[in-house]
Amino acid sequence: MKRVWMTALAIMAVGAWALAQPIKLGAVVPLGDITGYQASRAMQLAVEEINAKGGILGRPLELIVIDDEMSPAKGAAAIDLLATVHNVDFFIGGMASGVHYAQVPRLKVYEKITIWIGAAASVLEPLLEGCNWYFHIHPWDYLQGASYVEGWAAIQAKYNIPVKKAFWAHEEGAFGTTSYQGSLVAFAHWENRGMSFKSAALGGGDYRAVLRFARDFKPDIFIWIGYDADAIPILEQAFEIGFQPPIFLGSPPGWPRDFGKHPLAENVMLYGMWAPAIKDVSPVSRQFWDGYVARWKEEPATYFAPLGYANVYVIYEAINQAIARAKPQEKETLTASLKALEKAAVIAALAAVDYASPIGENLTFAPSNIIAHQGFRKQKILQWQKGRQEVIWPFEFATAKLVYPFKWGGR
Repeated sequence: MKRVWMTALAIMAVGAWALAQPIKLGAVVPLGDITGYQASRAMQLAVEEINAKGGILGRPLELIVIDDEMSPAKGAAAIDLLATVHNVDFFIGGMASGVHYAQVPRLKVYEKITIWIGAAASVLEPLLEGCNWYFHIHPWDYLQGASYVEGWAAIQAKYNIPVKKAFWAHEEGAFGTTSYQGSLVAFAHWENRGMSFKSAALGGGDYRAVLRFARDFKPDIFIWIGYDADAIPILEQAFEIGFQPPIFLGSPPGWPRDFGKHPLAENVMLYGMWAPAIKDVSPVSRQFWDGYVARWKEEPATYFAPLGYANVYVIYEAINQAIARAKPQEKETLTASLKALEKAAVIAALAAVDYASPIGENLTFAPSNIIAHQGFRKQKILQWQKGRQEVIWPFEFATAKLVYPFKWGGR
């Protein structure tokens, strides 16, 4: 069943501010997946905080969230509903590339400013060529691949470990397939093998054939690309068949909340844009963490939570920074344009933003291979240690040293 979650937040104050026309943010995320569930909560937190500060130029924010249920058809229909029924000012959100592939044609019908935190598959990029209203926050797969090559080269040099053979188990959809294909190009200097599986998030869940194939290949690194629903069964089935690669790495956009407590999880590696440990080295990440835990009485467990928070805040920061940069003679006119959300003015403001994000890095936009406005360009290499995700690389964000090799029950 389609779930529509509408919140008109912090519009209880009296006076002109309470009567101001709200700025409507239309978000589409998979609420049944931890990525969408926690991203939506982080978006709501950001809306509440911004409204408590007086909104954006005196206009309160209103958040409307629709569950795409990981369905391309429902994700596309959500864009139409948000545009025609709710008349939103911005489209935000997103997770799965396969869902977004169906959404892009609908986004191009309305051409509303879109700030997307998901969809890594670069097969989407040619569809967005020339769409200057589209801002992509998540790195494309080829940008991620380049960062992984850089990271593994640095890790190998620092820790003196050999990585020459890699096995890639990937979910059979757009996300897994394009990520795998991009990885073969990025890691052409390795000896690579791969095999697809049906994700548990989409009705699958038996990975034994893939894992046996991987075990027989004897890789230096095993990498699976799927969703959070795949994390524990892949781990348990690998243990069941006696597959223990020196590096066991998962690359889902989100992990089960209690994965780190699983008895087999110790020293499993992962890719991610953020880890809870970053709050120990980034004041902005700490502020996000404390606010999220206080508001929702749970800890954020996926990097889509700080991405969802940034998804809202980047609009607020862009508009405020644009006004601060304006010359005195231009400020009044620009303020009126941005308050009215005139499209050209808002696009220019977003294009020039420099936002200190809870990811631990500043968010700015610059051209990628095809689109004009690409945000983050790298992922991080992490490892589960004593129940917590630790940053291994980049070394300037490192919160722990690499534990190598991977062993079952390493704790």
